[in-house]
Amino acid sequence: MSLRALLAEVRACRLCAEHLPLGPRPVLQAGPTARLLVVGQAPGTRVHATGIPWNDASGERLRRWLGLEPAVFYDPSRVAIVPMGFCYPGRLPRGGDRPPRPECAATWHARLLANLPAIELTLLIGSFAVRHYLAPEPAPLMDIVRRADVAVAQHIPLPHPSPRNQNLFKRNPWFEAETIPKLQARLAELGLAAKGKG
Repeated sequence: MSLRALLAEVRACRLCAEHLPLGPRPVLQAGPTARLLVVGQAPGTRVHATGIPWNDASGERLRRWLGLEPAVFYDPSRVAIVPMGFCYPGRLPRGGDRPPRPECAATWHARLLANLPAIELTLLIGSFAVRHYLAPEPAPLMDIVRRADVAVAQHIPLPHPSPRNQNLFKRNPWFEAETIPKLQARLAELGLAAKGKG
């Protein structure tokens, strides 16, 4: 199956419709020449409403971290965006979104990745992506992020850029001071971020 046909199949998915408070609306982007893969959590309400991945405050911070202009970030020939959950999962009783539905990664990720042969670097954003792809054993997320060798790793763990994590960033100033410049240098090697930006 071609990537185009597979994406159409994913976008028509209704596998867990009964669990989605706003109904299914799978949000992702991919192209066969994309060299960067971004694996996040799941769409929020704004992303669900617009159908545009990372189209919210978290996305603004993420693009700032990466040093990527929207025209680059939203170019599927350069950047693939395949979250752990493709649809908005709903709210938790005490605030924040529910975890990504598990059906998405189990059903679609391997097939999508098999159709993305040019990927050279994968960003794992937030604990759900990090646990699934990199570190199944329990450990504080920021410890995993700090141990990663950003200069050479093929899978780079990152905290979620949500405004709800502002205190986390304040407690870990090394992340933006040390990790982000190295990450932008890696993206510059892929012809994406401007080297030294940020």
